[in-house]
Amino acid sequence: MASRTGQQALRGLILFALMITILVAPIRATAAPYAAMVMDARTGEVLHSRNADTRLHPASLTKMMTLYIAFQAIQRGEITLDTPVRVSRLAASEPPSKLGLREGQTIRLRYLLRAAAVKSANDAATAIGEAIAGSEEAFATRMTRTAAAMGMRNTTFRNAHGLTQTGHMSTARDMSVLGRHVIYDFPQYYNLFSRRSADAGIARVNHTNRRWLDSYEGGDGIKTGYTRAAGFNLVASAQRGQERIIATVFGGSSTASRNARITELMDMGFNRAPARASIRRPNPPAAMPTGTPASRATSAGTSGGKIIRVNGRIASSIRPVARPVPDATPDTELLISTVDSDAINAALASAVDGALAEALAEDDEAVPVVVAAAAPAVVPRVRPADEATATASSAPSAPATDIVTASAAEAAPEVVTRISTSGGHHWGVNVGRYNTRYEAERVLLQVALNEMSSLDGALRRVVQRAGGFDANFMGLSREGADLACRRLQARNTTCFMIGSDS
Repeated sequence: MASRTGQQALRGLILFALMITILVAPIRATAAPYAAMVMDARTGEVLHSRNADTRLHPASLTKMMTLYIAFQAIQRGEITLDTPVRVSRLAASEPPSKLGLREGQTIRLRYLLRAAAVKSANDAATAIGEAIAGSEEAFATRMTRTAAAMGMRNTTFRNAHGLTQTGHMSTARDMSVLGRHVIYDFPQYYNLFSRRSADAGIARVNHTNRRWLDSYEGGDGIKTGYTRAAGFNLVASAQRGQERIIATVFGGSSTASRNARITELMDMGFNRAPARASIRRPNPPAAMPTGTPASRATSAGTSGGKIIRVNGRIASSIRPVARPVPDATPDTELLISTVDSDAINAALASAVDGALAEALAEDDEAVPVVVAAAAPAVVPRVRPADEATATASSAPSAPATDIVTASAAEAAPEVVTRISTSGGHHWGVNVGRYNTRYEAERVLLQVALNEMSSLDGALRRVVQRAGGFDANFMGLSREGADLACRRLQARNTTCFMIGSDS
């Protein structure tokens, strides 16, 4: 009897071992292929690659492009952060991860962006695509065309969320390129990718990769992804001093192993990257809209094939108009002085679109922009350029911060908005490159208001480059520029120090 019991136990063990073998073997056989790339974000130089051009499933890394196009559409006026988006049956039925949207409900675009970036919500991503392009298919076409314009040669998108679909493929190289565009083309929104949690309207959502962000020094994004076909994917970025590295991993076997590998790649990148390098920003691709968004069908009319937006917003330009000044010469600089914060707020109210100024900020993280209903007028004084130095040397110092308005001579390659009074201060801080001069001026205003203590006395300057308009603060000491940049980075504002010849 004991012998028979022992034989039964042995057969049970053998059967159990066979079952484990059957279950585990297919998983190993179908493990997602591995690919990786490490890039110096400042220059685009590749520091390491492995299978970087192999077409693989990107999973939710796809949402980087979904969000990029949403930022682009906001910039072009196709949609706003507060546009109410009606949730379709398709969006509501997307599988997890999801926000929990219901068919027929409406939700503001800003909440969808937060849910897609922070929680990687599939229903939110689909709703974004449909709101901008009218259908997910049309949005995927725009995604693919935008990718091609960025130089992402091996990427084809079929949906806005990244769930596995035939033909929906990308590479480690292409996703690294996309991550670099997200950082440099829309720095005003980049902080969205490092938020540990966010208010998504109907729920508060948590970041999908908080552990890595909390554990890696300088880590500030960008996007995770997982499907069975893709494995555990991640495009990550971190900044330490003047150095910024992007690392991409496809095909991780688990969250822990993926994070461990991305940490190794990041360390490799910081060890190999030069301590100093000139920033070579990528050229932003042109916006490529496809069709008329269905969500705007009831608020837009057509005339002669052209879309006429009737959404209740002011159709005329919000750019401030300079007061006419007699006997003004062509070679002039517009100098505007203020003596109190009320005047600053009044000018800002006329120059900045409140919706954009919030920049996806949480209610408790909103940009401190004060709109004054009635504020004292600021009278500009126009002086010839050869009198500017004398003005600077004779002007008494004051703690008040100056403001900038748009000059009528916008075609000039540079707008000087404040005279530097700090002799020998040849350092500055760059806070981004933008597609238009107005965007650069607006960001300078916002940053100056947020960081008055360290940027007071700086010259705010917009410089036209081949790829856009650089927003710079000049006239700082090396120590002052370093302090200002560190404080701005603490506020999740991308910046770097520059010399007087930048």
